[in-house]
Amino acid sequence: MASQALAALRGVTKRYGAITAVTRIDLEIRGGELLSLLGVNGAGKTTALSLLTGQLKADEGSVELFGGDPTLPSQRKRLGVMLQEAELPEKLKVRELVHQQAQYFDAPLAVDETLAISGLTELATRRFDQLSGGQKRRVQFAIALVGNPKLLLIDEPTTGLDVGARRQFWQVIRELKARGVSIVLTTHYLEEADALADRIVVIGKGRVLADGTPAAIKARVQGRRVGARTTLPIESVRAFAHAGEVTLSEGRVTLRSPRVEDVLRQWLAADPHLSDLTVEALSLEDAFLSLTQGAAP
Repeated sequence: MASQALAALRGVTKRYGAITAVTRIDLEIRGGELLSLLGVNGAGKTTALSLLTGQLKADEGSVELFGGDPTLPSQRKRLGVMLQEAELPEKLKVRELVHQQAQYFDAPLAVDETLAISGLTELATRRFDQLSGGQKRRVQFAIALVGNPKLLLIDEPTTGLDVGARRQFWQVIRELKARGVSIVLTTHYLEEADALADRIVVIGKGRVLADGTPAAIKARVQGRRVGARTTLPIESVRAFAHAGEVTLSEGRVTLRSPRVEDVLRQWLAADPHLSDLTVEALSLEDAFLSLTQGAAP
């Protein structure tokens, strides 16, 4: 049985003058899941989030948040939002910013707990304007979290974080989900979506292009990727039957094919000196590029 929707866009259209940002879009956010919302810049992701958070009103269709109107403060009290850009008082200290936000909620998390979850305990007494870009992102996350939300919307959360900090953030997200927090994540790091999401929705030109598990999305693109070092000119490899896109980078030739075994037989027969051979499943990035090709604004 599907989980009850915590938030939903139903047949929603939103226009900015002559530009239509989303067109009759249907999107449900279900209890207990981590949903990753993907799309190229201008695809409609930010508009969808702004509709769900009550910052925008739909021109057509309906928007629900916890079964009610997302423009009402009473509905938004169980919602935490971390936007990509947020204005915060530069001279306040980290603890002061988080404590200030906690005052808006009836049953917030303890400030110390929020700082610990967000990796900010050692930065609690530092002013916001003294933080690095990655540290500022953590403060924005703490502010979204301190209200003890049932649903957390986070927009590009790991922008500005190094690899280690990004992996630590992934662990925090997994722990929050285990505690029952439902999460909507937008990210340009497709590895991040693949690692974290229960369900992925791909948006292009304001419409839903695909909706399913990461495995189901990747299955939309058939084939595998083959790479090798070869003595053959790249034009000869492109001429193989069933060879898809063929590229050359740093001396290695890589191709995609729906019939990898047939390509390998041809390649090995034509080049007995073939070396450094790899065969890989196609990635979420491959599926995303295939789905959004021609769907850029």
